Amino acid sequence: MAKRKSGRDVHGIVLLDKRLGVSSNKALQEVRHLLNANKAGHTGSLDPLATGLLPLCFGEATKVSALMLDDDKRYQVTFRLGVMTDTGDSEGQVIREMPVPAFSEADLLACLYRFKGEIEQVPPMYSALKHQGKKLYELAREGKTVERQARRITIHDLTLLGFDHDSITLDVTCSKGTYIRSLAEDIGHALGSCATVTALRRTAAGMFHIEQAHTFDQLKEMSETELLACLIAVDAPLAEIPAISLSEQQAASINHGQQIRISGYAPGSVRLYREQTFLGLGEILLNDRLAPKKLFNLSNQVS
Repeated sequence: MAKRKSGRDVHGIVLLDKRLGVSSNKALQEVRHLLNANKAGHTGSLDPLATGLLPLCFGEATKVSALMLDDDKRYQVTFRLGVMTDTGDSEGQVIREMPVPAFSEADLLACLYRFKGEIEQVPPMYSALKHQGKKLYELAREGKTVERQARRITIHDLTLLGFDHDSITLDVTCSKGTYIRSLAEDIGHALGSCATVTALRRTAAGMFHIEQAHTFDQLKEMSETELLACLIAVDAPLAEIPAISLSEQQAASINHGQQIRISGYAPGSVRLYREQTFLGLGEILLNDRLAPKKLFNLSNQVS
């Protein structure tokens, strides 16, 4: 017997302003419960210490969550100089203390300039990356440290918001795979000391911004109609992909997994629509054929 689904069909994206102290999964489950949604996922976790923008995907929107992981992110971070913890943030145990050399604003700006653009970054032990099938943070909790390969990331922008003798606040725009805790530690070392993150807030992820987000308390106060109105369309994060409108016959063939002949389009990914209904993603092939790539079923949307 097939397992009965728990909850209802809700499709779309909710932008949550995650509060301090909760895990991304707990935040997801809280909002999922409010919507009584049968399927949910998020697009890259925030540490419990971190607050801010966490896009939550429900129903068919979970099919685009992997694509959203590749989006650039923006953060506001404050880190303390002279202290280093095992986790890279203030939740961890202090493992090192160092004096903080005196530095001017010009010194600091020159230091930050070295971290802009493409750089190499070693992921922290307290991360979800895996080593021989086990997550690094699980090994770290066992007191184990393994060698990690440096990865190439991009710091698109690094703006100084404020500083004093042992604290720095930055606005950071970065590529996927960037660990802000590691960035803070590396800047601390470059200044001749060490550092640990004391506050972190995500302010943007891809096309989405914190001003669009709702806190959990705000969502709790909403009626069901208001909650559903918060759902952003499944295809919204795909807006930069070219769109094609199909005829009824073409759409039927695509929905059955068949390729169709189509001309006048460059090879690559495309969004597929039948009138105003989003069908999913397709691929234009070199032989003027359109192949279905990832199809969506939005016909059962709760309204």
